[in-house]
Amino acid sequence: MISTRALTKDFPVSRTETVHAVRGISLDVEPGELVAVLGPNGAGKTTTLRMLTTLIAPTSGTATVAGYDVTTQPSQVRRRIGYVGQGNGAGHAQRVGDELVGQGVIYGLDRRAAKRRTAELLDALELTGLVRRKVSELSGGQRRRLDVAIGLVHAPSLLFLDEPSTGLDPQNRANLWDHILRMREQYAMTIVLTTHYLDEADSMAERVVVVDHGEVIADGSAGALKAELAGDRLAFTVAPSNLSKLAALAERVPGTSEVVAVGDELSVRVADGPAALPELITAAQLGGVPIAAAHLHRPTLDDVFLNLTGRTLREDSNGKAA
Repeated sequence: MISTRALTKDFPVSRTETVHAVRGISLDVEPGELVAVLGPNGAGKTTTLRMLTTLIAPTSGTATVAGYDVTTQPSQVRRRIGYVGQGNGAGHAQRVGDELVGQGVIYGLDRRAAKRRTAELLDALELTGLVRRKVSELSGGQRRRLDVAIGLVHAPSLLFLDEPSTGLDPQNRANLWDHILRMREQYAMTIVLTTHYLDEADSMAERVVVVDHGEVIADGSAGALKAELAGDRLAFTVAPSNLSKLAALAERVPGTSEVVAVGDELSVRVADGPAALPELITAAQLGGVPIAAAHLHRPTLDDVFLNLTGRTLREDSNGKAA
């Protein structure tokens, strides 16, 4: 559904300075996949989506979307994709129903088909009662559902979502994703999304692609990335005099990759936490090392991001770095 090779995008800012926003992304997305693209602000995520949706031209490299070249066949690409950007896409003075019918006509539907499609989407996204209301009168959650409806009005096989739930409260986020996932199943869509909400990527995406400095630095399922790049962590509280003894015992546990002592706590990185925890507690008891407390921490995608980039995605999104 998507294939890119060495895709780049440069933005000249002066005669002597150029911003290299995307530095050679090669990526394949198969039909039906839901792929989450993660990365700090300024990593090149949105720029990549804008190239794949033909909004800006690549500087170099190649990209095909739904079987068509984004540079030489942009109109063919646009007919087959939906795009929900970070801003609201509907005109504020337009009525909800009129906006959707108009978008359908733009995509080549006759007015009868556009009205029928509008009714289907309004019903599916629980917007039926708002058909005559102006867009400016909608709540934030209603506007985002309308944006999704606009992206789907022409029944695309591929949907791009650029931070679709940013700014929504948890309930509206959950409702929006419930609608998106149901419509994905109904229309057998491929979905590519960017998000700063790692729980979204973790729970819904089959694949997670991490981008930093305009390059792909990790690509795999959430589970595989967490196991490979973060791993489980065991934390033990013991008397400082026993830290070295417990550390020596921990290093004998199969799958141990990192043992760090700080204060009265020993942190142990292991491949299989649930198996290693009772094994190490038993070893400590047999070795005469009393343990005051023990905790198992399963890795998150933020742990993966921290391991890869040296910072958490949450910190980056709050700090609004470049």
